[in-house]
Amino acid sequence: MSTTFTIDTATSRATPTPAPMKRLTVPAVRARKGGEPLVMLTAYTVRMAQLMDPHCDMLLVGDSLGQVIYGLPSTLPVSVEMMCAHGAAVVRGSYHSLVVIDMPFGSYEASPEQAFATASRIMKETGAAAVKMEGGEAMAQTVSFLVARGIPVMGHVGLTPQAVNILGGHRVQGRDPAVAAKVLADTVAIDRAGAFAIVIEGVVEPIAIEATRAVSCPTIGIGASAECDGQVLVAEDMLGLFERTARFVKRYGAMADLVNEAAGAYAADVRSRAFPTPDQTYQPKD
Repeated sequence: MSTTFTIDTATSRATPTPAPMKRLTVPAVRARKGGEPLVMLTAYTVRMAQLMDPHCDMLLVGDSLGQVIYGLPSTLPVSVEMMCAHGAAVVRGSYHSLVVIDMPFGSYEASPEQAFATASRIMKETGAAAVKMEGGEAMAQTVSFLVARGIPVMGHVGLTPQAVNILGGHRVQGRDPAVAAKVLADTVAIDRAGAFAIVIEGVVEPIAIEATRAVSCPTIGIGASAECDGQVLVAEDMLGLFERTARFVKRYGAMADLVNEAAGAYAADVRSRAFPTPDQTYQPKD
């Protein structure tokens, strides 16, 4: 594994531990441009990482954990400490996927030097292989600075949640010609700066397709197009754990219903004293 902290399989619930395998690398991801689509999901915990890892090429420890895990109103309050703690857990729980960790708002925008300090801390404390940062042309110099110093960067253009106050909400990008031109310029700028992949979020499909064709690195769509080089979703949205989701989410499960039913059955058994039974208790030895 790529971190010095490992799971004690003798005592941890997070078992069984899968057989180690070769972890996907940044060059291998970049080489998938125009090939088999890349699969990426978010993960914030060891157990979710273990379950998602066999099916994914990349696991994203997104700053979306602010809303999904902590119930925050947006991604803006998320701290570097949060990203490091959850990032390390996901690295510990995975063997195959390339782990990418979001740089939270306010931790990289001031200067390339600030971005390097944050990114190097994240990579040291988690064992992750790459960081992700939002922004287009304005962040190109920072992307180049990090890549030149050995830090792989995934870009993020279009609907960038950390800029929600500038954008006026979570609005689809690219319907206006000027905004469409900006999305294209941002994507090209981040590609030329050396990003190994770029997330394109919440962009009208023709612009997402044009941006994908305009760059040499893979694009990862979320609310963009099936013609992107890969796709990403928040795992909890995909699993059906939340009632309210964006238009671009497809639910592949109904986990909220399962949790509701299981919790209700448990509560009923406790109240009727049907649980625990002798099978769940310890009796004196003869």
